[in-house]
Amino acid sequence: MKRLTTAAAALVLMTVTACGSGGSGADESDDGTITMGFAQVGAESGWRTANTESIQQAAEDAGIDLQFSDAQQKQENQIRAIRSYIQQDVDVIAFSPVVETGWDAVLLEAQRADIPVILTDRAIDSDDTTLYETFLGSDFVEEGRKAGQWLVDNAEGETNVVELQGTTGAAPAIDRKEGFEEIIADNSDIEIIATQTGDFTRSGGKEVMEAFLRSHDDIDVVYAHNDDMGLGAIEAIRAAGMEPGEDIQIITIDAVEAGMEALAAGEINYIVECNPLLGDQLMELAEKVVAGEEVPERVVVEETTFTQEEAEAALPDRQY
Repeated sequence: MKRLTTAAAALVLMTVTACGSGGSGADESDDGTITMGFAQVGAESGWRTANTESIQQAAEDAGIDLQFSDAQQKQENQIRAIRSYIQQDVDVIAFSPVVETGWDAVLLEAQRADIPVILTDRAIDSDDTTLYETFLGSDFVEEGRKAGQWLVDNAEGETNVVELQGTTGAAPAIDRKEGFEEIIADNSDIEIIATQTGDFTRSGGKEVMEAFLRSHDDIDVVYAHNDDMGLGAIEAIRAAGMEPGEDIQIITIDAVEAGMEALAAGEINYIVECNPLLGDQLMELAEKVVAGEEVPERVVVEETTFTQEEAEAALPDRQY
């Protein structure tokens, strides 16, 4: 099995540029303009906002008509949006899946309509890899490994970790957990004593961290699957009369501006980067698949890590 990685809330469908007429999936509109339907997860974090802005700006720069939907973190909304794009006969569909599973039926509909699909940021778990052309995004397992390695290298004695997981069933939540646990497995002094989803939101991270603090008086480290949950944890730790980054160390993933500022201030101890600026690469891939050109089945984004000193140096030129 290859892991490359719809309604209580109303679907928010927003046309970012003028809606083009999408041809037959493999053909552009009469004036040569490509129409892309993009189904975004939502706006749950600073990372996601930066990702959306990158995609919208890149589409404008490339002259691609972008039809954009916000799924509000609900799979049923994304599926509804994708079916809408199929009915509109767009040239290409791209989306960042809310969760890994449950996509085969709608992607088969796109395939039968001869509309190519590109996965961005998050993967799907499907036996049928012909349902999409390529997956553009980060290596989430490797991000988890990097976070775990920093802890192994810096832990002193017995270390109790609480984990703020991302959205249940989402590829980054699954993979970041896997990578982290892989690295700490051989260190018997490091133990994850509690783990719970904060749904990738700051409010979720704060709420879960408050619960952790009520249940445990021996927390040494917070491992948060994204910066926003880590920032929520900072609020909870401070409200409990402790110093984030000192009394309880914090490791996060993303490296958005607010997270980097907290790192530079010593409230977060280490951040693994997850680059949200995928827009330009996505538009390049879209142009190629619409033209019938071959593209790699996996495009990995280059990323780094940040200590406090490195965050201080990077912040003045940070794009997100």
